[in-house]
Amino acid sequence: MPSASTGAPTTVGALSSPSPEPTPPRLAPGVPGYRRMSLALFAAGVAAFALLYSTQALLPAVSGEFGVTASAASWTVSAATGALALCVLPLSALSERFGRVRLMTVSLVVATALGLLVPFAPGPEWLVALRAVQGAALAGIPASAMAYLAEEVHPKALIAAIGLFVAGNSIGGMSGRIVTGWVAQLWGWRAALAAVGLMAVVCTVAFRLLLPKARHFTPGSLNPGALARTVRGHLSDPLLMRLYGIGALFMTVFGAVYTVIGYRLADDPFGLPQGVVGSVFLVYLVGTVSSAAAGRLVGRLGRRGALYLAVGTTAAGLLLSLADSLTAVLPGLVLITAGFFAGHAVASSSVSRTATTGRAQASALYQSAYYLGSSAGGTLGAVAFHSGGWAGTVLLGLLAVLGVVSITLYGSYAARVRERRPVLSAAAARH
Repeated sequence: MPSASTGAPTTVGALSSPSPEPTPPRLAPGVPGYRRMSLALFAAGVAAFALLYSTQALLPAVSGEFGVTASAASWTVSAATGALALCVLPLSALSERFGRVRLMTVSLVVATALGLLVPFAPGPEWLVALRAVQGAALAGIPASAMAYLAEEVHPKALIAAIGLFVAGNSIGGMSGRIVTGWVAQLWGWRAALAAVGLMAVVCTVAFRLLLPKARHFTPGSLNPGALARTVRGHLSDPLLMRLYGIGALFMTVFGAVYTVIGYRLADDPFGLPQGVVGSVFLVYLVGTVSSAAAGRLVGRLGRRGALYLAVGTTAAGLLLSLADSLTAVLPGLVLITAGFFAGHAVASSSVSRTATTGRAQASALYQSAYYLGSSAGGTLGAVAFHSGGWAGTVLLGLLAVLGVVSITLYGSYAARVRERRPVLSAAAARH
C-alpha cells in the first residue's frame, strides 16, 4: 500500500488553484505580430476603398454605354457610400457582440464577391443596386478596424497603426481609380471593374492570412436600448453635432469634385484619355501629407484656426479650378484635396476627444455623416454639372465651404458665451 506522503504532492496539486495566465502584451513595434497586423489592416484598407470608389473614374464610360446623364451615373458611387453611411452604426454594434476580426472578414469577403459580380451588371439599375449592397457590406471595415486597433495595439503605437490603416484607405481609393482608368482605356470599364475585384481578392486573402488573432476582445451583449441612449446623447451634444456637420460638408465638396472631374477633363477643351483622367487621382497623395500635418496645425493655430485654414485652402482650389487650363485645374485639385483632408483630420480627431463615453458610437456617427456627405456631394455635384457645367459644381462646393465657416463661427460664438457666463454670474452675485 502506498504511503500517504507518496500521494500528497498529487493531492495538493489537484486542489491548488491554477495560476492565472499572464495577459498577452499589446502589439507594438518589436512585439511579435505587430508587423503582420499592420500589413493586414493596410491590405484591408486598400481593398475596401478600391472597391468603394471603383466606378468613380469610370463615370463617363458608364454614361456612354448606358446612355445616361452624369447625375444618373453618379448613383453608382452615391449608392455605395450612402449604404455604407446607413450601415456603419448597426455594424459597429454587431462587432461588439461577434468580434472585430470576424466582422471585418465577412465584410471583405462579401464585398469582394460582389466586386466580381458588378462587371456583369446588365443595366444601370442593376449596377446601382449591386453597388449599394457592396457599400453596405463594406461598412463593417470602418465599424471594426478602429476598435480592433484600440484594443490590440499599445497606446504609444496606436497613432502610427491608425496612420498606416488610413494610408491604406487613401492608397486604395487612389490605386482603384488609377487602375480602372488605364484598364478601361485598353479593354473597357467592365474589365476595369473586374481588375479591381481581383485586386480585392488578393488583399482579402492577405488580410486573413496576416491578421493576428484578437487577444483583448471581450464580447458584449447586443443592447438596442443602451445603444439608442448612447446615440441620443451624442446627437444632443452641440459640439459633436457641429463636428458631424463639418465632416459632412467637407466630404460634400470632395465627393462633388471627384465625381465629375472625369467628365470635365474628358470634354473640351482638355479631351484627356481615360487612363490620364484616372491618373489625376494621384493628387490623393497630397491628402496623406496634409492629414499628417493637421496635428501640427492644430498645435499652432488651434482647432478653429486649422479649420479656417483648411476652408480657405479648399475655396482657393475651387476658384482656381474654374480656369480652362490644366496648369490651373491641377493645382486647384491639389489645394482642394489638401484642404479637405486637413479639415477631415481635424474634425474626426476632435470627435474622439469630445466624446467621453461611447466613443465607438460617436466615431460611427461621424463616419455616417461623412459618407452621407460623400453620397450627397456625388449626386448633387453631378446635377450641378449637368445644369451649369463645372461652374455649377464649384458653386455647390463653395456653398458647402460657406456652411463649414458658418458652423465654425457659431462654435466660436458659443464658446465665448460659455466663457462669459461665470463672469456675469459672479458680477450679478456681487450686486
